[in-house]
Amino acid sequence: MHPPAKPRPITRIQREKQDLILEAALEVFSLHGFRGATIDQIAEVAGMSKPNLLYYFPRKEEIHRRLMGELLVTWLAPLREMDENGDPFSEIRSYIRRKLEMARDFPRESRLFANEMLQGAPRIIEMIEVDLKNLVDEKAKVLLTWMDQGKLTRTDPYHLIFSIWATTQHYADFDVQVRAVLGPGRGGEGRFEDAARYLEQLFMFGLTPKTRA
Repeated sequence: MHPPAKPRPITRIQREKQDLILEAALEVFSLHGFRGATIDQIAEVAGMSKPNLLYYFPRKEEIHRRLMGELLVTWLAPLREMDENGDPFSEIRSYIRRKLEMARDFPRESRLFANEMLQGAPRIIEMIEVDLKNLVDEKAKVLLTWMDQGKLTRTDPYHLIFSIWATTQHYADFDVQVRAVLGPGRGGEGRFEDAARYLEQLFMFGLTPKTRA
């Protein structure tokens, strides 16, 4: 019995075509959501024929899953970088700033992720229940260790992480609202630095033990 043939390595041109399709799909999915997006729309944005696109990705679901898998890796990177051997306040500050940088630099990805969550994450629930949960469990233990050492005020580490997600991602998902309310004087790029300073103050004040304050 012959062993199964190894899949051929992807060529540079194939990779470039896939990247082109994924970039177009990100634009379409972030605007229309999974249900509203069509292969025809993605092909049009990618500047290729529908048959050509289907050669690389036979189904819309495959494109979406590939996008979400790569997005989750990017989305979790700032949390992975939280160092248990570092200073708790420096690590949390850095995490807040990295999350705001993502809100600034990856608004389409943020909308795509938010749309999937609002629909109940039917296409990435395994990633959420395994990859995301395992990482959050790991970092929650780090936060609890810092609390046990008296370096942080004792609180629920999971809800602390959720709060950082909510407050930082707001600046991507509700960017139009943020800019409209702040007005032309404060709605420019400086809004992210203003947000970083405020959120640092908010979380650092709440997490500083009374004996350290």
